[in-house]
Amino acid sequence: MHHEELAPLQRPRYGSIVDDERLSAEEMDERRRQNIAYEYLCHLEEAKRWMEVCLEEELPPTTELEEGLRNGVYLAKLAKFFAPNVVSDKKIYDVEQSRYKRSGLHFRHTDNTVQWLRAMESIGLPKIFYPETTDVYDRKNIPRMIYCIHALSLYLFKLGLAPQIQDLLGKVDFTEEEISNMRKELEKYGIQMPSFSKIGGILASELSVDEAALHAAVIAINEAIEKGIAEQTIVTLRNPNAMLLNVDEELAQDYQNELFEAKRRKESNARLKVNGTISEEERDVYEELLTQSEIQGNINKINIHIALVQVNEAIDWQDEVALMAGLNRPALSLLEVLPQNSSWYLLQLCDSKEQKMQTAGVPNMLDKSEIQKEVSVANAEAEAHKLKLIAVDNINTAIRNCDPSKTLVALMKPEAQLPVVHSFAAAVYQTELFNLQQQNAVNYLAHEELSIAVEMLSAVVLLNQALENKDMLKIKNHLSNPCIGFSNLEEENFHRYADTLLSIKSEASSQGQDYLSWNDIQNCIDMVNMQIQEENERIIAIGHINEAIDQGNPEKTLETLLLPTAKLQDVRPVNARHYQDVLHYAKAQKCKESQDESALLWLDEIQKGISDANNNIKEAVILAVGTSAINKSLEKGDSQPILMILQSKFGLRVIPECAETYFRNLSEAKKLKTREDSNESPWIKLVMKNIYDYYYNVDTEEGTCVAPEGVVPKTSWLTGEEIQNIVGQVTADYNREQLWLANENLIVQLQARARGFLVRKNYQERKAYLQNQEPSAIKIQAFWKGFKQRKSYVDRLKVLQGNVAAIVKIQSWVKMWLARTAYRKRLQYFKDHNDEIVKIQAFLRANKAREDYRTLIGAENPPLAVLRKFAYLLEQSDLDFQEELEVTRLREEVVTKIRSNQQLEKDLNLMDIKIGLLVKNRITLQDVVLHSKKLNKKSKTQLEEMVMVDKQGIKGLSKERRKKLEAYQHLFYLLQTNPTYLAKLIFQMPQNKSTKFMDTVIFTLYNYASNQREEYLLLKLFKTALEEEINSKVDQIQDIVTGNPTVIKMVVSFNRGARGQNTLRQLLAPVVKEIMEDKSLIINTSPVDVYKSWVNQLEMQTGEASKLPYDVTTEQALTHTEVVNKLESSIQSLRAVTDKVLTSIFSSLNMMPYGMRYIAKVLKSSLHEKFPDATEDELLKIVGNLLYYRYMNPAIVAPDGFDIIDMTAGGQIHPDQRRNLGCVAKVLQHAASNKLFEGESEHLSSMNTYLSQTYQKFRNFFQAACDVPEPEEKFNIDEYSDMVTLSKPVIYISIEEIINTHSLLLEHQDAIATEPNDLLNELLEGLGPVPDVESFLGEGAVDPNDPNRESTLNQLAKTEISLSLTSKYELREGEDQDLKSLMIKTKRLIVDVIRTQPGDTLLEILETPATAQQESVHLKLVEKRAILDSKTPEKMKHSKSIFEDGQLPIEQKKRKIQRNLRTLEQAGLVSSATKYQEIINEIAKDIRNQRRYRHHRKAELVKLQQTLNALNSKTAFYEEQINYYNTYIKTCLDNLTRKNSRRSIKLDGKEEVKGSKKLKQASLKYTAARLHEKGVILEIEDLQTNQFKNVMFDITPGEEVGDFEIKAKFLGVEMEKVQLHFQDLLQMQYEGVAVMKMFDKAKVNVNLLIFLLNKKFYGK
Repeated sequence: MHHEELAPLQRPRYGSIVDDERLSAEEMDERRRQNIAYEYLCHLEEAKRWMEVCLEEELPPTTELEEGLRNGVYLAKLAKFFAPNVVSDKKIYDVEQSRYKRSGLHFRHTDNTVQWLRAMESIGLPKIFYPETTDVYDRKNIPRMIYCIHALSLYLFKLGLAPQIQDLLGKVDFTEEEISNMRKELEKYGIQMPSFSKIGGILASELSVDEAALHAAVIAINEAIEKGIAEQTIVTLRNPNAMLLNVDEELAQDYQNELFEAKRRKESNARLKVNGTISEEERDVYEELLTQSEIQGNINKINIHIALVQVNEAIDWQDEVALMAGLNRPALSLLEVLPQNSSWYLLQLCDSKEQKMQTAGVPNMLDKSEIQKEVSVANAEAEAHKLKLIAVDNINTAIRNCDPSKTLVALMKPEAQLPVVHSFAAAVYQTELFNLQQQNAVNYLAHEELSIAVEMLSAVVLLNQALENKDMLKIKNHLSNPCIGFSNLEEENFHRYADTLLSIKSEASSQGQDYLSWNDIQNCIDMVNMQIQEENERIIAIGHINEAIDQGNPEKTLETLLLPTAKLQDVRPVNARHYQDVLHYAKAQKCKESQDESALLWLDEIQKGISDANNNIKEAVILAVGTSAINKSLEKGDSQPILMILQSKFGLRVIPECAETYFRNLSEAKKLKTREDSNESPWIKLVMKNIYDYYYNVDTEEGTCVAPEGVVPKTSWLTGEEIQNIVGQVTADYNREQLWLANENLIVQLQARARGFLVRKNYQERKAYLQNQEPSAIKIQAFWKGFKQRKSYVDRLKVLQGNVAAIVKIQSWVKMWLARTAYRKRLQYFKDHNDEIVKIQAFLRANKAREDYRTLIGAENPPLAVLRKFAYLLEQSDLDFQEELEVTRLREEVVTKIRSNQQLEKDLNLMDIKIGLLVKNRITLQDVVLHSKKLNKKSKTQLEEMVMVDKQGIKGLSKERRKKLEAYQHLFYLLQTNPTYLAKLIFQMPQNKSTKFMDTVIFTLYNYASNQREEYLLLKLFKTALEEEINSKVDQIQDIVTGNPTVIKMVVSFNRGARGQNTLRQLLAPVVKEIMEDKSLIINTSPVDVYKSWVNQLEMQTGEASKLPYDVTTEQALTHTEVVNKLESSIQSLRAVTDKVLTSIFSSLNMMPYGMRYIAKVLKSSLHEKFPDATEDELLKIVGNLLYYRYMNPAIVAPDGFDIIDMTAGGQIHPDQRRNLGCVAKVLQHAASNKLFEGESEHLSSMNTYLSQTYQKFRNFFQAACDVPEPEEKFNIDEYSDMVTLSKPVIYISIEEIINTHSLLLEHQDAIATEPNDLLNELLEGLGPVPDVESFLGEGAVDPNDPNRESTLNQLAKTEISLSLTSKYELREGEDQDLKSLMIKTKRLIVDVIRTQPGDTLLEILETPATAQQESVHLKLVEKRAILDSKTPEKMKHSKSIFEDGQLPIEQKKRKIQRNLRTLEQAGLVSSATKYQEIINEIAKDIRNQRRYRHHRKAELVKLQQTLNALNSKTAFYEEQINYYNTYIKTCLDNLTRKNSRRSIKLDGKEEVKGSKKLKQASLKYTAARLHEKGVILEIEDLQTNQFKNVMFDITPGEEVGDFEIKAKFLGVEMEKVQLHFQDLLQMQYEGVAVMKMFDKAKVNVNLLIFLLNKKFYGK
């Protein structure tokens, strides 16, 4: 493809490139739609920027602007901008958009749009431009609103009320996605785009003027502007026919310059449009000429600019006269400029301009709107000032007259501009203001004084009111009111202020004072502050004390205790050490009790510690003096002072009579402590409170809490504690002795009572013993009575034994007579009724047979006897084995064919893409040839290998790899039977990976549902995954329709694939073929297409060019009767054909795959569970989206793509046939979703009634489709089915798929198996790490020296093997018994036993030994089974343990059954209480299932054969397609060989280059600036365009053709490099990607990059 660099004005529309390739009609239409979307986005951006300038606020982004304007807030603000007298802020609903952001649109938002429309009407904008309110609010026609904004901008610019809107067409960029989204939005609403370029002409035509004269005058003005002579231009501007206003001759040159620039800009934009999309026929004369409104707008712009300059200069010069002259200029058209307020204007404007300069930081001019605003403000202020002076005079007069009511009225007048006045405090205002007036020198209060006084008084009055009501919240609020002017207020003290004020107010009220004055309140605040300050200082002091205590420094502690702010009492410096100890101990105890190491001592605790310490010292001193005195007296041997010292110093109660005893015991104790040659100091040691030490000098009588250095305390003296103990002991002994003497009689009585108690206790114990032994006494008595009775019985027995013969003879005669009589009577009765008895027996036998059958089929607990009659049905015959082998073989072939066809289809699709790219770009043909070779190989050799590959499973591999493969068999069995794992795994992977995983591994794992078991398991997976997806990913019910749910896509893909293809073909093929074969059927519902076809037909008939225009709109086409008639005919044909398709669909409900219907049922129930408020119609629409839109609709639109019809290689459906089918599908789609034809499809509205009727039919169809049984009932499968089936489940899977599945499970193991004891975790742990292909196959599978080793391994990885899936937890020798397997094994043993040995109950049979005859019958049964088993194929044989159990003798089987039953009973599966009826029921169920299984197997044989025939047909079609492509490629090779003599391409895809060495092409170097000029680079993030010259790109071709390495350097430093594949670029171009990112920063135009690489490296 050849490209040319674009001229600067030839800007691409939306990122595409301009090329010379001729586009098809469809591509041209696509380009047209994209251009319309791009142009509309440009108009949106224009409107957005213009409104932002007008409103001075930022609007939503362009792509969100439509939605942002729907609430009308921005429109109403715009109305306020150009018509402030019509719209004010108060009239705008939700002006801050808070309600809209919180809960969305409200119907009152339409009021804003109405305000905007009224404002436009007030300024005279023609109503032809107005949108409807619903166009905005309901988003019915948003482009109409944008069109109106453009017209409004032009009209306001003409009036001089707003700036001119910019023309941004071709100047702004939008991404491909933004343009496509806008296009879809426009197509969705079917909106006809208004012609924005015609606004000027329409506006001019709507205003009643002489159009010809005006047009001529405007042309003359444009010509004069072009000449550039200001004098001529001013003459043309003053031409009355031009209808221009406010033309000032003095500004001629300014007009000329401005108009000339405006004309140049318009011409530039016109050229851009011509080069873009506007054809010559569509051009307007005013595309390059200035219109009358544009000229007037530019004149107004100059006039306003000159007037604004004059006004701003007058403001700067403080010139009041010049300012008034500027304000009165007509160009500004300012309102209410009054001469008497000139000084106010100057002051106000000066302040405004100064404020604007401070805000901007540089000098700025005031614009018109700002000046008008300040003029209005100044007028209002001047008038208010005048009224204020009058009101102040009235207030002063009222105050002097001392009339509170008149004063209050004067104060409350609004003109006075005073703060709020409260009527209930009139007397307060009068009193206080009168006093203030008297204090004034002129006896007059000015406004400022009144304002301050009234504001303060009102605040004080409200505070007093709050104090009276005791409203704490209001008190705090009034105190904090800045108007009241209190000083020294602290916010944290407000509560204390309030409490104190309440108490003061209460006290004042009791004394007759009505309110607290301002001074009273201020004094209270100061007092509270002082109190709080003292408290804070005390708290600080307490903190210092605690810190000193923690430091352990007594001096520091004493210093802090003596702080004046602490206010602690009775602190004595001499006790500093003891204070430290006591307080430290108290703090430690507090920390321990509170379990808080940071706890502090509080003030009362510290004071208590000080008092306790003082008392401790005091008590210690007294005790020390007493101890010293006692010891000294003992040393002197003087006993006289002992009693006095003990009483006075120790505080002990002593007995005078014991004085000598005291002295004697104390002396003895002291002698024991006295040691000879002791060198003792005069110090004694005491312990206060058992904690603190105290030292006392007996010589100097001084004491201290600090141990004296180098002093050893006395140890020969008695301590105070010892003295107290000795004295106390003596006193206690004396008191005890006196007590005994005084109470001798009482003691004697106590002893007597104790002895009596002991005697009574012994009596009671004996009595209780006898009572407890009462049964033993009774037994003794009974023994004696029994002895006597037995003796009497023995005597009688001896008598009878002596006469035994006589007694027996008597009994036999009596019994014989009775039996003979009864027999004769019964025999006679039977002889009399012989015929009746025969009939009864026949009836009973027949009834018994029927009853047994019904019992087996329907009884909840069938008897064992019934079961025994039908047990033979469980045996497998030769026919069973043959049918099972045939099913297995067909299933294997079907799965292999499906996989091979899928691969062929993928390769053919890729070949389609490659050939398409080849045709379009003439790229490397060798890639196409290589792919063709690969395709040919797969179609022949590889497919044969896939069929012939050894399918022997683990027996086809080496012995050492069997254990590994068995583990994989267990793993895939667990994944197959437990859908939770795969469901979670699907949603853990990215969607692109999950899709590939589903297409390969999952469908392979379930053998593409080739039998009932696998279809059942696959449906369970679909159900689990769908419920998981709905619960976790669906937030709104419509997400199922608008999104692309993974499970829905998987279900539809599967049911449209190999298994469901026949169904879809049977459902739709007949009616689709009928539609396609009807050559006379032409359905065209596009009015424009019908119109063009009609015009072409006229020209062909007449041979002359038609005078009718070829390009028309839908509305224009519908004005022709012929078009309407043809359209009506198409609609009639469309109805008839649609009815045929509907009949085919509705009559084929039972043909629809059960899987689709069941998933529809699951979808409906799951959505109803998550969205209980959803209606039945909403749910059925979702079901319809699945069953019709996703499943059937694509097959109707493209029957060739879904094998609904047979196509030859290279064949295509005719466009007319495709259009007919598309129209039918469109009608059915609308009917299924109950969507009527509106908007762009309004011409089809006559079918809306038909659509509504059809929807009701679809609704019933969808309801019926959801009415299906559960899979368990449908397929008759339960948890034991795998145990009773004849063959094991087998899957056919490649080695590569096994390895990939293993890798994915390990990667997401934590998410899919969360429990540590999960079975999956155990299996994965046993498998170990993921093997590669070579380790999987074992050493020696591939020769290490093989040069093609990698390709060999890749080929081996695709080798399919068969896995016979088994559970790891089956019953095996030496392992724990799995309960399910044990149940199956036990049932087999029971069937063998009951077939041989009869009995009423299973328990009876097991306990009764078998006879020899029964043993013989059982042996014959075992031999017969052994012969049958020898003929059974290996895959269908049961496990070795089951076979061995079947060979056991009958008695051993019965013993094993009993053991198994006990195990099952412990597990709760059977119960001996019911005589093991549970297992009998299970056997009956197996008999019933065996018959059903045989029936299903026959049906499956037929179904598999049909599927295989269809797959063979598809394979033949693919092979035909391959031959077609081979012919095409051979032709391309021949043509290319003739064209290019420098290079030849061999058929093996390798390239030969002349010469012995391969030439390496040189690299290319471009700066980013150069690539930006070429359009290759669009932008680089975080880098300005002027920096592009510092960035260098180095493009180097790689070793392989089509590979490139691109390096980026900044200022010569290499930053990043990236590998680029040319094939990837072509793929992106094919997929329509216009822009790509490189290095994650540079945005690159894909098309231009391809062009550059083709030109520089391939010479194309």
